[in-house]
Amino acid sequence: MLITSSDTRDDDHSVLLSSDGRDKRPTPLPKLQMSVLMLAILVEPIASQCIYPFINQLVGELNITGGDEKKVGEYPLLLIILNLPDSDLAGYYAGMIESLFFATQAMTILQWSRLSDRIGRKPVLLLGIFGLSLSMLCFGLSRSFTGLVLSRCITGALNGNIGVMKSMLGELTDSTNMAQGFALIPIAWSLGVSLGPVIGGTLSRPQDHFPRLFDSPFWAEFPYFLPCGVAAAFAVLTFVAILFFLKETLPPGVVPEKLASIVERDHEVGYGSVDIQHGSSVATSDAPVPLRELLNASRVLRIANYGMLATLEVVLYALQPLFYSTPIEYGGLGFEPMTIGAWMAVFGVSDGLIQAFCFAPLVERIGPKKLFRIGYMCFFPIFGLFPVISWVATRWGINWLIWVLLTCQLILTVIMDMAFSCILMYITAAAPNRRSLGALNGLAQTTASIARAIGPASATSLFAYSIQHNVVGGYGVYVVIVLLAFAALPLSAKLPDDMDMADS
Repeated sequence: MLITSSDTRDDDHSVLLSSDGRDKRPTPLPKLQMSVLMLAILVEPIASQCIYPFINQLVGELNITGGDEKKVGEYPLLLIILNLPDSDLAGYYAGMIESLFFATQAMTILQWSRLSDRIGRKPVLLLGIFGLSLSMLCFGLSRSFTGLVLSRCITGALNGNIGVMKSMLGELTDSTNMAQGFALIPIAWSLGVSLGPVIGGTLSRPQDHFPRLFDSPFWAEFPYFLPCGVAAAFAVLTFVAILFFLKETLPPGVVPEKLASIVERDHEVGYGSVDIQHGSSVATSDAPVPLRELLNASRVLRIANYGMLATLEVVLYALQPLFYSTPIEYGGLGFEPMTIGAWMAVFGVSDGLIQAFCFAPLVERIGPKKLFRIGYMCFFPIFGLFPVISWVATRWGINWLIWVLLTCQLILTVIMDMAFSCILMYITAAAPNRRSLGALNGLAQTTASIARAIGPASATSLFAYSIQHNVVGGYGVYVVIVLLAFAALPLSAKLPDDMDMADS
């Protein structure tokens, strides 16, 4: 259910949360609507992650360097320092493809989110899912680097889904069940992150793995079409489910505030309907708020916290596989790809389970601000453990202590991930009205997309520079990141204790 405030423009009290301070029993989540929305969230990581098991090989087969292996000056710094095989240059171009996806997404996601405030969430969501399925088919059929880049850029340009889905989730929940609703995001995302690589690794080059079933020349010409096709088919099924079963959460037109009493506010009115706060009889417009008015100090603070959290997270996820795969003598662990994949899968499963059972009770017990700050503070030991693990591996090799330290780092990362759900709740609570929620989520997601476009390349380059110049014993990258996290620490302290209250 939805609760409006008496002032939709200047008051920072949420229109999506009740702020009467009374204890209420959690409103049951609309199961069918939440299921379809989680399906839409699930398709995103499946489509993005399914290409990772084969993207390096695919790019390597495109012969981008023209066979001239002497062009060392054009190679990424990391490959030179670590003396990796020339074929590993494909990893650089694979990263470039994904960076371009997030760059184009950053340029368009705000426009899609604002459009959803005007024409509704469902049409924009359907368009994004359609674009995702189309681009995956194009990706699987691409036999040139240009084709791969264009297909991913099209996906990024058409994909305003994530901001819209967060807006819909905010509109499907209220103050009593918001923590339960937002806890489902990392669960669906973790499941997709785990399923995507399995689809990509199992179904790529089917003519080699299943020659009896895939003996057509088509599969030899397009050996990576099958995983892309499966991801596209899943997106089409999601499109159909949204079309027929997901109800629009943003009603058309301007919604006037109606007269009601405090007793009436406790009545079950169902998701997507309008209730009011404190029995106010003042009619207010639910029209979208201009961006200049939307970006007041309180909302900018919440977006800044989200942007910094996204930056540190993407840096972490860029460094983790690099650290795992880098030889021990260069400051890593020298793990095989299978070991890395298995460990990342353990993280995905653990993250989903802990979020499912622990997030909502923790929010209820200690509050979103304290949980957010605890999650943010986890970055310090997470990055601090990298040089410790490296030092142990250098002294004694890969032993039981390494796995204990990695387990501690995994647990800290799961706790850190709870901070995302907390700050998304803060952003949702800051919306002045429901027709500005999409724009607010779009602004927040734009900052995350920018971080994901530049963060991985910056982090891995700094990793390489630290090793090449022996900065702080080769661990300079972790010092820089910890200092960055420390510099942004005061931002979290300025968040209000109550999500739906204005910042002082």
